[in-house]
Amino acid sequence: MTSAPEHALPSRAARRQFTWQSPDGLTLAGCEWSPQQGGATRTASAIPVLCLPGLSRNTRDFHDVAAYLQSAGHHVVALDYRGRGRSDWDPDWRNYTLAVEAADIDAAIAHLDLQRFAVLGTSRGGLHALAMADRYPADRMAAVILNDIGPQVEMEGLRRIAGTLGQQMTYGSREDLAAILRQFLGPQFPAFGMEDWLKLAGQLASEEDGRFVMDYDPALANQLAGLDDAAPLPDLWHLYEKLSDRPLLVIRGEHSDILSSDTCRRMLEFHPAASLETIGGQGHAPVLWVREAHENIALFLRGL
Repeated sequence: MTSAPEHALPSRAARRQFTWQSPDGLTLAGCEWSPQQGGATRTASAIPVLCLPGLSRNTRDFHDVAAYLQSAGHHVVALDYRGRGRSDWDPDWRNYTLAVEAADIDAAIAHLDLQRFAVLGTSRGGLHALAMADRYPADRMAAVILNDIGPQVEMEGLRRIAGTLGQQMTYGSREDLAAILRQFLGPQFPAFGMEDWLKLAGQLASEEDGRFVMDYDPALANQLAGLDDAAPLPDLWHLYEKLSDRPLLVIRGEHSDILSSDTCRRMLEFHPAASLETIGGQGHAPVLWVREAHENIALFLRGL
């Protein structure tokens, strides 16, 4: 796999940055892609798509897939949680929780006046999608795409993430960060070449005064500091059950250590309208750069 798909997307997809206010007064940020003029004709079936990133990730993770969906007539929105990307950091790290972030997401949906939409959630974003099924009925949140996450999360993957989160925030160059990413994530992404690692580095960090700095508050690490192998992880199958009344696409990285193949099998057995796409050569979480993934997501959304 390479970071350049065989059919290139527009190099400068039209998007705008926006901000909204959290219920407790933080300024939070996102990106919005309006349906592309001159692209596919927008129809009533071109449902808006809300993109929610992973634990320490940001809106840049969705730029490629958003550009593709934009060209297919979709309105696409991606959000930075508090403490990530362009959003304000919270002075109290204890607010970096799913419950607080859920209120922030709801405020963004109200700010953007999203009436009917689909959710594309990567990792933590997928956990948010599971919880949102309890707040947004199927005639509002009409479909969900879970990118490498499910109702059972593997402890092995959580330990791997906890071991690096917030540990090193600054790098001398993008190349330095790319080399570290290849060292730690190589087994997860064996198909990646250096071009891919450099692209991933550019999604995770921004240049500041000639150095590359990770785009999240290192205090996020406190959320995983208390992992206990002896303590069972929360059972989220009751949340997954609430998605059974709307279409679901599950994306899994072939080498994922967060979403197991067994959990995927159970998810498909349980949900009457779920489908699975496995991304070869990738782990947690698939980067959604390749054309095939874009086409499969667009095809799923067209079915709505």
